Amino acid sequence: MGSIYLIRHGQASFGADDYDVLSPIGIRQAEVLGEHLAQLGVNFDRCIAGGLRRQQHTAQAAMAQFTALDLPAPDLEVNRAFDEFDADAVIRALLPAMLADEPQALHVMRNAAEHRAEFQRLFALVIARWLSGRYDTPSLQSWPEFVAQVQSGLLGILEDARPDARVAVFTSGGTITALLHLITQIPAQQAFELNWQIVNTSLNLLKFRGREVALASFNSQAHLQLLKAPDLITYR
Repeated sequence: MGSIYLIRHGQASFGADDYDVLSPIGIRQAEVLGEHLAQLGVNFDRCIAGGLRRQQHTAQAAMAQFTALDLPAPDLEVNRAFDEFDADAVIRALLPAMLADEPQALHVMRNAAEHRAEFQRLFALVIARWLSGRYDTPSLQSWPEFVAQVQSGLLGILEDARPDARVAVFTSGGTITALLHLITQIPAQQAFELNWQIVNTSLNLLKFRGREVALASFNSQAHLQLLKAPDLITYR
């Protein structure tokens, strides 16, 4: 059987002007992941990342550990099918209608780093609205459209893969959630309950035969746990 390693990017710059940049912890997480995979003797036939900087930087930092050990590392391919959904666009489109019930929402969203728990609560409410489909607008990518985007990336891998291929895909939590929804048929809302638990640089393993795909493991973070450094276990 073939294997697809879905890897969430390292910690990004939550609360900063530009979220799409790895933090120093995010870079270290990616390096630890690469060292772990290299020590396990995992040889990848392909390495794919979405079009976001945090996804590509994670891939580059992880694969550099293979190169440092004189192990083969495939060239990085970019496939925007594995991009994250545009969370900022979802918030901008759906938050205004919630302000009557959540008058502090704009302040919390603008100062997310100082109100992490409240941000998460409000963001979960926004996502629930997005998943429901009742608040779709022509300018906003819907949940079904995002799932179709991610599915196209998966099908592209399956069509090109050898039966025993090993493929690394560096992506984001929402993308992994959409794939969980597709592969396991778990309802979208329940899939997002799992999304909130996905650790930065965690490994999620898919096994495939032809176009048949199964989830083999979810949110593995052994590479971080083995270091006994709690500050490396992050969720944003």
